[in-house]
Amino acid sequence: MANIKSQIKRNNRSERERVENRQYTSQIKTYFRRLETAVTDGNDETVGTEHRKLISLIDKAVKRGALHANTGARKKARAERLRRGTPAE
Repeated sequence: MANIKSQIKRNNRSERERVENRQYTSQIKTYFRRLETAVTDGNDETVGTEHRKLISLIDKAVKRGALHANTGARKKARAERLRRGTPAE
């Protein structure tokens, strides 16, 4: 446990930021699973909706710093391949 007041505040801030970043990454995984389910079901309308939500969430996470820019680009490319019908590795 830290004794220095500024370090205690920094620890609290780090914990809060970690939780926020985890929320973004968890939501991205959830929407990716939803997109996969929609593709396997063959529902084109749902595929489009889930794909837009996923791309938007990835962009927000990158903007916020929860994801690295290259990681976000890779995930968007995989989502696009999945949406188009090509297997996403």
